[in-house]
Amino acid sequence: MLAPVVEAHARKSAASQAREWGADVKRILCIRLDNLGDVLMTTPALHALRAAQPGRHLTLLASRAGKATAPFIDAIDDVIEYDAPWVRQDAPIDALADLAMRARLASAHFDAAVIFSVYSQNPLPAAMLCHLAGIPLRLAHCRENPYGLLTDWVQETEPQHGTRHEVERQLALVARVGAKADDTRMRFSVRPADIDSLTQKLIARDVDMDAPFIVVHPGASAESRRYPVERFAETIERLGAQLEWPILVTGSRSESHLCRAACGTSPYAHDLSGALELGELAALIQRARVLISNNSGPVHLASALGAPVVDLYALTNPQHMPWQTSHRVLYHDVSCRWCYRSVCPEGHHACLVGVEVDEVVSAALELIEEEHASPVHPITQAS
Repeated sequence: MLAPVVEAHARKSAASQAREWGADVKRILCIRLDNLGDVLMTTPALHALRAAQPGRHLTLLASRAGKATAPFIDAIDDVIEYDAPWVRQDAPIDALADLAMRARLASAHFDAAVIFSVYSQNPLPAAMLCHLAGIPLRLAHCRENPYGLLTDWVQETEPQHGTRHEVERQLALVARVGAKADDTRMRFSVRPADIDSLTQKLIARDVDMDAPFIVVHPGASAESRRYPVERFAETIERLGAQLEWPILVTGSRSESHLCRAACGTSPYAHDLSGALELGELAALIQRARVLISNNSGPVHLASALGAPVVDLYALTNPQHMPWQTSHRVLYHDVSCRWCYRSVCPEGHHACLVGVEVDEVVSAALELIEEEHASPVHPITQAS
């Protein structure tokens, strides 16, 4: 009987410790230490936090990948790069760098910190960093009793009591301190300079920015989330032959081998691997008739921009599906769904291998047909 008593006490403590932050809480450190897509899915919560009180100033503490989003998110005033050793296995173990970060945060005199995390991450190392930096208010989801490390503790209930979309999870977190949102859109503001530079890069490849085109993104950071590249190639071959539109294949420089393989022999395919900055990639997705992608950063860009997307969704995590945009989510259901692994634990990738090219082509054509009308929400462009 001891375990239920302890659990009930923990929940009661958590419920009693989150309270509304008032007008005196102006300088807020927003900690999101994982990937680009995770930062994008946090943008509705960031906007809610900023709008809850006048004069708020938000600083994002993010990984190198996450930091890249900051210039495109209106709610963020400043950004600090930090690859935390408790989030990334390949992060450098450097105690002096961690101490220097503590000193930097202390010198900024933040009023509060919000630690945004997925439920499999432990927020307490970040909470300790903020505690040592003298940040007086510290909010996070936490499974175990944080004692003095969190002043505002929201009991972690996932996955035992169900899971939420990542956007909903982070909105619920900031709502506990009074930051409630009517507008729950993800945000990313494309800059005119990025549109101009993208236009020049497409002209150099004989692609008209104002004519119809498709974007295909065959990469993903985790191997378990990659649709077979030969099926991307077949998809591109068939859509190119049917529509006679340019098909622009995107990826990082390190993904150039995937992009070349995805292009195959199609005369309509253009390899843009390593050619685009983040803002240019967003401008490209914003204007695409459809994006076809593994469940990766570009899918979350499409959600933020209101672009239609065919999401080839490996069943690793149910929380990262497209948000408030026209979409088709394709997968083959398997008994090992929601494995939360970066490498398929069964070795068969059946949740993606089971998706046929016919399904991908049909989904793309359906979305193209539907998108003669305006997008789900207005496109946001920075000045």
